[in-house]
Amino acid sequence: MVKHVTEIRVRYADTDKMQFVYNGKYLEYFEVGRTELLRGTGLPYAELEAAGYQLPLIEAKVRYRSPGRYDDLLQIEAVVDTLRSAKVRIDYRVIRKETEEVIATGYTEHMFINSETKRPVKPPQMYVDALAPYFE
Repeated sequence: MVKHVTEIRVRYADTDKMQFVYNGKYLEYFEVGRTELLRGTGLPYAELEAAGYQLPLIEAKVRYRSPGRYDDLLQIEAVVDTLRSAKVRIDYRVIRKETEEVIATGYTEHMFINSETKRPVKPPQMYVDALAPYFE
């Protein structure tokens, strides 16, 4: 299992008229968590792209528990618990750091594809090699 925690401060622009974090922002927060998770394993997403791979989103879910608000410091916890599947599922928890309250949970599913053909492929060896130490 690979787990990474990234902190994000809620910007005023992230909030809606109710002064809550706008619901669509949570998917952006998930993206930040996912990108930093890969970077934390030593495999920045840009390296996957440069090697000819992409990970398009094929499914997403967000469960809202409590609203985030302007200036909250949030922790985005991203977890991958499967290594060798062409489909990658990443689970997320968004936590208000000050109170440790979980304010949102969810997941995203992605499929490895070849950048040129846009056809599904098995996980590239560089991905397996970067994540394998976390599964030992």
